Order: sequence, then C-alpha cells, then structure tokens
Amino acid sequence: MRSLVLIGHGSHLNPESAAAVYAYADLLRSHGLFDEVVEGYWKEEPSLRQVLRTVRYTDVTVIPMFISEGYFTETVIPRELGLGHQGPVPPSGVARVIGGRTVRYTLPYGVHPRMSEVIVARAHEAYPDLNAEDTALIVLGHGTTRNENSNKIVYQNAERMRQSGKFAEVHAFFLDEEPKITGWQQHVKAKNIVLVPFFASEGWHTLETIPEDIGLTGEVTVFERLGTEGQTQTMYYSKPVGTHPAIAEVIVQLAEEAHGASDRGGDLERGHQDAWNAVWQRLSAGPLRIGEVLLRSMSGMVEIRHALDEGKANEGLKTVVTPEGVRDQVRLDEGGEYRPVHTLRNLARGWRAVLSEQDFPRALHFLYPAVVEESYAQHHHALRCTPWAATARRQTGIYAKVQKATPQQVETVASEICGGCLKTRLWADEPLHQTFFDGVPGGIPCAEACTLLVAEVREEVSGKRGQKSGPSH
Repeated sequence: MRSLVLIGHGSHLNPESAAAVYAYADLLRSHGLFDEVVEGYWKEEPSLRQVLRTVRYTDVTVIPMFISEGYFTETVIPRELGLGHQGPVPPSGVARVIGGRTVRYTLPYGVHPRMSEVIVARAHEAYPDLNAEDTALIVLGHGTTRNENSNKIVYQNAERMRQSGKFAEVHAFFLDEEPKITGWQQHVKAKNIVLVPFFASEGWHTLETIPEDIGLTGEVTVFERLGTEGQTQTMYYSKPVGTHPAIAEVIVQLAEEAHGASDRGGDLERGHQDAWNAVWQRLSAGPLRIGEVLLRSMSGMVEIRHALDEGKANEGLKTVVTPEGVRDQVRLDEGGEYRPVHTLRNLARGWRAVLSEQDFPRALHFLYPAVVEESYAQHHHALRCTPWAATARRQTGIYAKVQKATPQQVETVASEICGGCLKTRLWADEPLHQTFFDGVPGGIPCAEACTLLVAEVREEVSGKRGQKSGPSH
C-alpha cells in the first residue's frame, strides 16, 4: 500500500492557486497507480505540518509540485515536514522515518529530464507549422536572486533543446533576473519565435505579467523587427509547461525513482486507522456533528450537510455526490469569498453531499483537513502541540520577522484571525477537554499556529497590516 503526497505552494488569497495540483491529484487517482493521493500546501490546508497525519499508509512518497529547485523545495518543505534535511536534494531523493511512516521526498517534478519533451510538445501546440530552420525557442523562467538553483533548470532545458537541433535558435530568459524577457528582440534573430513559459501553472504571471511586459496581443503577436522598416518577427505564445497532461507521467516516474521505493509498499498506519474506525463507530450510533456540519449514515451511504440545514427538504438543497464536489463547494463562503482556513465559521449553507462509504473519508478530509486525526489524538491525550515561540523560531526568509513579534502583537492578530475559527488554540495554552468524539461539535484542536496567522503577524510587525483592503500574501 502506497500513499502519494503532492505538495503545492497554495495561497491565502487566490482559490485558483491550487487548481493545477488538484488536477494532477485527480488524474493520478483515476490512473489507480497509488492506493492514495493526497495534497498538501504551504499556504493552504492541509498544511505541510499536518499532511503526513492525514495519509493512510506507512509508505509515503512526497513530490514537490514546483517547477525548479530553490528555497521552497530545499528549505521550507523539508523543514515543515520534519525531514531533518536542508539544502539541495540528491537525485534519488531523501528518505526518513517520521512517526512510523517511511517518507521519501523527491526532487521537484520540474527538474526531471522529461520536461524537455514537455517543452517541445508545448512549442508544437502553439505553432503547429514549426520549422527548425526559421523558428527560435524561448524558454522563459521566473528567476530569483534568492537561490541560484532556481534558474539552473531553465538553462539546462535550453541547452538540451539547443543540442537537439529542433530549433534554429534557443534562448533562456527570465522575468526577475538577467537576461530579462523584455530585451528578447536584441538577441533573437529568427523570423518565428515560440515562447514557452517554464511555469508550474496558469496564473498572474502567464496571463498578465508576461503579455504586458513584452506587448503580446494574444496567442500570436507580430512585432516589427528592431532597426528595420517593414520587417517583422512573429511570436507564438504557449501555455505553461506545468499544466501539460504529460506531467502526470513525470510524477509517476519520479515516485518510481525515489530512494528506497519498493513494490511491496507499506501497511495501514495504526493511528490513522484507529481515528477513522472511531468515526465509523460514532456514525453507526446515530448522526454526528463536527464543526458546522451534520453527518448521517444511511443505507451504505453517508450524507453531509450544514447543521443549520438539518430538517430542510433535500429538494431545496444542491446535491453533490463526489469528494471533489465537496472540495469545490466548501472553498468559498456564501458571499463567494475564498476560505483559506477550512475551520472558519463561514461554511456556506444550502447544499448536501451524498457519498459512498469509500468516498466519505476523502470528502471529510476536503471539508476539514486533518481534523479527524488531530481530534482523535487530542481525545487520547496524544496530540503534540507547538507553542508560538517554537513556530516563530522555525521561520526563515521573509517570515523570520515574526520572531520579533511581541506577545501583544500576536494576540492582537490572533483575536481577529482565530476568533472566527472553530478550533481551540492549544498552542496558546487554551484548554480543550472534549472533542467531537465526546459529542462536542466545536471541540476541534489547533496544535500549531496556521500559516495565515504567521503571515498576518508578519504584516503586523512590519506595520503594514490594515493598510490594504486585505492581506498581502
């Protein structure tokens, strides 16, 4: 039995930021190559600190859904997962035993050699009549001065393409470092150019920044050649490499190449199994309230609905029948605002989910990530909590600033952020003597300050909080 965990960046602001990771997780589930596929995020839930608690099996492969090596893949993700590793990840990955699970952490998918094939595929999609004699390829990366490895893979792919002879010219450009894409015409001589963004997903950069920076008017843009009259260059703009269907094959290959990977796999993780057995036992005794929802077992199916919709006719509620339907339903509140923290007291009403017993655990995971596992551990006095001081000390990069926060600043922010959350702040020494397993619907533990709170405390320390209409992260 094997669990696959896909790690994305996520966002506290943009509900679409996780779309690519969701899509690949759904695709890999449909292939049935892994017994379980779970997603985890830096800035969404389940968080990197929670995600390993949510997997069912003791054999876990973790793949960073990032386009290049860098700060997040070498520092943030290993640190938050508790891998005890910092710095470049070897080609075979890193293997550790964490909480009884064998965890294999791989390189990000974007550095796999097969990404060159994806670049070529994107180029031909954008320009089907591509001719190697008169067409240049631009591989466009983001670039950063924080980690020299982040641009390495862009140069490597450009060199592979150059050696392949499939293009008249091949160039590597970047958004945030030299050589910048804004100066492309000073370097590219070919009549036709295919621009392939080496980005993980469709988003702000690919839809707005890149087109605006270089004056693209659509999928095909004609430019006047510099220093000439009447001569032109035609640029074909492709979709980002990270959204190509072939990425799923790259992910599978990475998992197979992971250090110590075996066909035998692992076993059911006992703590996880015990937690879910307890949920089923409670459901067999009658309806179960967790947070804002009511769960009811009925003839081999499980219904989930908002507790305030109890007794409302089914015909008056929107019905979803898949875990993915639940996931999409609960990401926004009734006003259409994004819910980056799933236990905020703003779950929309007016819907019900009717799920098979097989699908129910994943649906509840999408609704309240890690709540079952952490509440069960708290119920048995086994949940380890991380005080704010320890969370703050662990932060690096732009978030290291939270180490300077005073207790009053932390409490000021927490009173607003945490005040609207169902969870009890164990990390701040708030007592929680009963959980939903004891019949207390709101008895949900918070073992550690979430990344939304960390980000808002940073804004408070910087003196920027409240200056904008919303958080700047």
